[in-house]
Amino acid sequence: MKRFDGKVAVVTGGGGGIGSAISRRLADEGALVVVSDGNGEAANIVASEIEAAGGSAVAIAADISQKEACFRLVSEAFALRRRIDVLVNNAGVNRRGNLLSLTDDEWQVSFAVNLDSMFHLCRAALPHMIEAGGGAIVNTASQWGLHPAPNHIAYNTTKAAVAAFTQNLARDYAPQKVRVNAVCPGEIHTPMLEAGVKRSGRTIADLDELVPFGRIGKPEEVAALVAFLASDEAAFMCGSLVEITGAQAVA
Repeated sequence: MKRFDGKVAVVTGGGGGIGSAISRRLADEGALVVVSDGNGEAANIVASEIEAAGGSAVAIAADISQKEACFRLVSEAFALRRRIDVLVNNAGVNRRGNLLSLTDDEWQVSFAVNLDSMFHLCRAALPHMIEAGGGAIVNTASQWGLHPAPNHIAYNTTKAAVAAFTQNLARDYAPQKVRVNAVCPGEIHTPMLEAGVKRSGRTIADLDELVPFGRIGKPEEVAALVAFLASDEAAFMCGSLVEITGAQAVA
């Protein structure tokens, strides 16, 4: 299937576990993918692998915690083909801890990366989508934004805000045919999750046992959902928060 032939897709956090899977999936389906990440080397690796596999990708390093970097990213992406069809706001950080253990910096960076970046990137991309007659924005929220887990107050709060932001943006711009949806993953096997598991002393097998489906999720499964939401097959989906959890309740 080539649902994104001729289209340009911007993916933030594109060098990470879920972001790289999203980038590869959209490229496999025909998109020119702008792989953006604060880690320029990681973005370059993903873009190079996409090109080697026969897809089209450009890497752009960007610290999206900064407003200027968000607008510059969109400007450079738009200049490639004078269009932006898909924006995937996937970048995120997880600063663990309860209210009394978090530092001010940890709270602030959580909002800067997880939420403020979406505000700036959507502000930059929306005019291009509106002028083109429509577009698709897919945000990465979290199951924990809908059902908070203990000792992750900064992450949970920002992801709850992402969910609210998604539904507000969808209602405001649906008349202009800009569809805005969010995926809400549960436990997904990524480098970020592996690092957290090591700190806790648990194993991936321990997490698998908590999921009714029998295992935690794969980045490629989230990528498949993102691609569907960004495609014309989801033409009437706007303002949806789609959980992908294997039926797992929040631990």
